[in-house]
Amino acid sequence: MAGKAVASNSVNALLVVTAIIALSACSTQTTPSKVAGQGGTRSAMGGYKVGEPYQIKGVWYYPKEDFGYDETGIASWYGPGFHAETTANGERFDQNELTGAHKTLPMPSLVRVTNLENGRSIIVRINDRGPFVPGRIVDLSRRGAQLLGFEAQGSAKVRVSILPDESRAVAAAARAGQAGVDIAQVSPDGAPVPVAAPRAVVQVEGAQAPIQIAERRPFDPAQTLPGATVDGRFMPAPVVAELPVHSKGRIYVQAGAFTVYENANRLRARLSGLGASRIDPAMVGDTQYFRVRVGPLPTVEAADQVLGQVIEAGSNGARVVVD
Repeated sequence: MAGKAVASNSVNALLVVTAIIALSACSTQTTPSKVAGQGGTRSAMGGYKVGEPYQIKGVWYYPKEDFGYDETGIASWYGPGFHAETTANGERFDQNELTGAHKTLPMPSLVRVTNLENGRSIIVRINDRGPFVPGRIVDLSRRGAQLLGFEAQGSAKVRVSILPDESRAVAAAARAGQAGVDIAQVSPDGAPVPVAAPRAVVQVEGAQAPIQIAERRPFDPAQTLPGATVDGRFMPAPVVAELPVHSKGRIYVQAGAFTVYENANRLRARLSGLGASRIDPAMVGDTQYFRVRVGPLPTVEAADQVLGQVIEAGSNGARVVVD
């Protein structure tokens, strides 16, 4: 009898443990929907990431911190198929937030994206890598495409300009959250704030009172941009600015940029069979560049075709630009 009682108690205990595990599993399955933003409550903060050079379909990309970034090109968008997936820096993608994917910019960073076809402009949080199509400069969330007015057509001519101060601030916040330290202990460029060694207090007769230095406070992008910072993660508000558009909207394939004219001219001659090619001089800071371009091209589809040919000819850094 005693043996049966022990066996019975063991079975009962096993059933209780099994029930607890089952309930725990059910609870775990319902939690991610809230974290992913499906319930509209919150999203994972993620971390700060730049990353190493990588290759996609034979094309090399070189991520870097570039707080002077300002380029034109063709934007695309992504949404339902990626909703609630993890982004490249560990955040949760929400197609209804103003986020985007870029091939090389640091994550997170904040950029202004302007539709060069209608002048509509928004602020976007870059937190993912892509788009992995050579002819696209940025991949926006579905909400971003809606606000810029190109959801239906799928792509648009855009200008992407990084916001340097705000991007340094969100980088510092992400680093702080990643390291598990107080954001007040991280400088605006993301580095730890130097702490002086303690010193004894020395009183000097007749000396003036020491100068009081104001407490250093972290910069919040919400001070200059529409949006809010929640748990260290700044998310732009869905505010559209109407900006004047000075671009003529002409599409080119830029095969390369050189500081030596002869090198640019050799590449231009090599690409002349693909269509009208030209050399456009441009000053970047104090440096003179000679940009080799094919075009103008009539459509985005035509630019994609020429871009593929230029890449096959050996210019892996070629891209589509709008001028």
